[in-house]
Amino acid sequence: MTDDYCRTVGRLAYLWGWPLVNMHSRLSIMEQVPEPGLIGGIIPAGPPGTAGMLHDYIRPEERIVACPNQDVVYGFGILDARRGPSVVQVPDFGGRFWVYQVVDQRTDAFAQLGAMYGTEPGHYLLAPTGWDGQVPDGIKGVFRFDTRIAVCIPRVFMNDTDADRAAIQHSINQVMVYPLAEYTGAMRTTDWSQAPSFPAGDATAGEQETQWVDPDTFFDLLPAVLDEVPARPGEEALYGMFRSVLDDARNHPETADVLRATAKDANATLMHELFEFRNIGVPLDHHWSTQRNGAAFGGDYLSRAAMGKSNIFVNTPSETAYFYQDLDADGELLTGEHTYTLTFAPGALPPVKGFWSVTLYNEHHFFHPNELDRYSLGTKNTSLQTGDDGSLTLHVGSRRPADDQVPNWLPAPGGRFALFLRAYWPDPAALDGTWKPPAVTKHA
Repeated sequence: MTDDYCRTVGRLAYLWGWPLVNMHSRLSIMEQVPEPGLIGGIIPAGPPGTAGMLHDYIRPEERIVACPNQDVVYGFGILDARRGPSVVQVPDFGGRFWVYQVVDQRTDAFAQLGAMYGTEPGHYLLAPTGWDGQVPDGIKGVFRFDTRIAVCIPRVFMNDTDADRAAIQHSINQVMVYPLAEYTGAMRTTDWSQAPSFPAGDATAGEQETQWVDPDTFFDLLPAVLDEVPARPGEEALYGMFRSVLDDARNHPETADVLRATAKDANATLMHELFEFRNIGVPLDHHWSTQRNGAAFGGDYLSRAAMGKSNIFVNTPSETAYFYQDLDADGELLTGEHTYTLTFAPGALPPVKGFWSVTLYNEHHFFHPNELDRYSLGTKNTSLQTGDDGSLTLHVGSRRPADDQVPNWLPAPGGRFALFLRAYWPDPAALDGTWKPPAVTKHA
């Protein structure tokens, strides 16, 4: 095998395998969590087979997952097929929007649990395809995954008011994930406001997302990942090509050195480019972009890697439509040196059955701490000011606007930033291109 051939296959393997190695590394961290609770007091987590849950919005110090939002109360848990099935509790949310995102190691969805699916309250089972045990009475549905690792992320909408913070507690205290062996048929409850806190390590350190994929060790982990994620029909030759190069690296240190150098280069170039929203997805008017196969990537390895790098754990299109923006209407990078407006014409708010929001992220795709402790605007905000004609204008920038504009202001950092529009439970118009986000107009 020539060096050039190994570089070519290695670069493809890095693109293909980045999200899968990312998930592999997350499992190794969650194995260190002793019980469901909060990492660093802010990040929901639990040992494999369980999940932790917040009782309020996620805090800006979070660094485990890029592009969080502050419209929902989050939970997070990892499943390990080697430990068997887990039970997922769904309380009665009434008319409140909710969705549990459940994805396999490929970050593809394999369960439908949410308001948009008409899911009934009760208990559901997340089980490996190889598990042949008896499904106990009282389980309303079983969802299967064929990879070693899966993730369950509950999201429950909450208005940004003290009244709704109080009202939501009863239902979110019944959002739980636990091993099948603990199932009794009764709905369990835990007070997530009293969840234990565990040391964070570097989970809240630095400016960027936790480095789940280390190019130095990527090809050391890839053989295990190939075993954890079975080849889909048509992928057998791809797996064979990857394994042949990995086998050669085991026998020839010089091949291992070539693969390691290739991973470092791909990480610094290819994956760096895929982190920028303007380089990914489907282009729309006014320099926005979107994607229409989130959590249903199949053989679209490019989109899977791009979403994994820029904002892993996106929902399926039936659950959420996403719109990304790095640029203003003139195609210039968004920066806190300027002020901007985003105006929705009368009757042209994002068309949803759930909720919508516009979130501002700094250059690392995390919240920018600010005096208002505000990171998004949308349905959850009850004090947004509309124009006489019914239009809605959002103001974006690092400089505080006039007092009457503050309710509609998204504070920005002094440097680069990005805007991210979410439409949860979108109407078809948000998915087929009939509705598009308005331009981001620079004013000064």
